[in-house]
Amino acid sequence: MASAPFRVPPAVDTSPATPVQSGVSQLRWVILSLLLGITIVNFIDRQTLSVLAPKIRELFHLSHEAYGRVVAAFQFGMMTGEFPMGWFMDRVGVRIGLATAVTWWSIATGLLGFARSGFSLGFLRFWMGTGECGNYSGGVKTVNEWFPRSERAFAIGIFNSGSMIGSIIAPPLIVFLASRFGFRWAFAGPALLAAIWTPIWLRFYRRASATQSQAVPGRQFSSRELLQYRQAWAIMLCRLLVGPIMQFYWYWMPDYLYTVRGMTLWQIGAFSWIPFLMGDFGSLSGGWVSGLLIKRNYTINAARQITMYTGGVLCLTSFAVYFAPGAAICLAVIGVVLFGHTFLSANMFAAVPDMFPDSAVARVTGLHGICGGLSGFLFPLLTGFLIDRFSYAPVFALAAIMPLAGVIALFVVSRGLQPVAAAN
Repeated sequence: MASAPFRVPPAVDTSPATPVQSGVSQLRWVILSLLLGITIVNFIDRQTLSVLAPKIRELFHLSHEAYGRVVAAFQFGMMTGEFPMGWFMDRVGVRIGLATAVTWWSIATGLLGFARSGFSLGFLRFWMGTGECGNYSGGVKTVNEWFPRSERAFAIGIFNSGSMIGSIIAPPLIVFLASRFGFRWAFAGPALLAAIWTPIWLRFYRRASATQSQAVPGRQFSSRELLQYRQAWAIMLCRLLVGPIMQFYWYWMPDYLYTVRGMTLWQIGAFSWIPFLMGDFGSLSGGWVSGLLIKRNYTINAARQITMYTGGVLCLTSFAVYFAPGAAICLAVIGVVLFGHTFLSANMFAAVPDMFPDSAVARVTGLHGICGGLSGFLFPLLTGFLIDRFSYAPVFALAAIMPLAGVIALFVVSRGLQPVAAAN
C-alpha cells in the first residue's frame, strides 16, 4: 500500500540527540510521567459513570437508549471541544493549555455527584468532554516537542497506557467509594486528583530550547489550509472508525457483564479490570515494537503498517465475545481485543507528527479527535438502539470490523504516511 520501500539505509532517525547530550533527558521523562498521571485520572473520570451505570440507570430510571444519550453527550462534548483545544494548545503551548483543560473538566466531574436527572447527567458529561479532549492534543504535542521520532510512538504508548491503567483502577476504586461513602464521592475523588495534579504540572514543566529541535521543521499552516491535505483526512477517517470501539468497551462492558453475563457489581469491580490490563500491555508494546523496527532501519511507514495492521487483525476477535461460553472466557476475549486496539492506537497518534510539523500537530490531533467524537457520539446511540431491539451481538460485530477498516483507510488515503512537506 505504500510507495516507499520498507527498509532504509542506516541512520534512519535523523532527529538530533540533543536532549540526551544536554542533560534534558531526565526532565523529558518527568514530563512524560506527568502526562501518564493525568491520563490515568482522565480515564478514571470517564469510567466512573460506566462503572456505576447499572445503579445509575436504576436510580434515574434510564433505559439503554437513554443511557446511550448520556454517553453520547460526553462524546458530543469531545467533538465540540477537540479543535478549539488543539488551537489553544498550538497558540499558548501545552504548559498553560493542558493545565487549563484539566481544571475545566475536573470542575464538571465534581459536579456530576449533584446530578438529579438524565438531562443533568448529560449536560455535565458534555461539559467534561469539552475539556477532556485536550488530554490527547496536549499530550501528542508534548511528545512531539520532547522526543525524537524513533521514540515518539513508545512515548505516546506510555502516556496512552494511562487510559488502561485508569480503567483498571476505576472499577474497584469507584465501587469502594460508592459503597463506603455514596456515589457522589465516586465523582468527587477523581476531581480532587486532577486538582492536585495541576499545580505540579505548572511547576515542573519547562520548555527547554534544546527540545525544539525534536519537532519536525516546517512552515506555518492556517487551520483552513490543513483540510486541503489528504493526510489530514486520512487520519480523521482512521479515528472515525477506530475511536468509538474502545469507548464502547469502556462505557458498555459493565452493563453487558451485569445484564447479560449475570455478574454482580462487586464481581465487575473485582474482575472487569483484567481486559484493561491486557490493553495496557498492548499500548506499551505497540509503541515499543514500532520504535524497535525504526531503529532496525525500517521506514516509518513500514513500522506503522506492521504494528497497526497487527492490532487491527487482533480486534477481529470481537466477533467471538458474544458467543464466549462463560464470563471468564468472555473477559479473556475482550482482553485480546483491547490489546489489539491499543497496539495500533499508539501508532495512530504518532502518525500525526509523522506527517505534520509541530506548528500544526495539536490542531490536526484535534481534527481527528473531532471525527473520534462524532463517531463516539453516534455509536452509543446506535448501540442503545441495537441492544434494546436486538442484542449485543451486532454491536460486537461492528467493533470487530471497524478498527481494521480504519487502518486500511489511513494508509490508502495518506499514500503511506507521506509528510505534507513532500505532498504534491
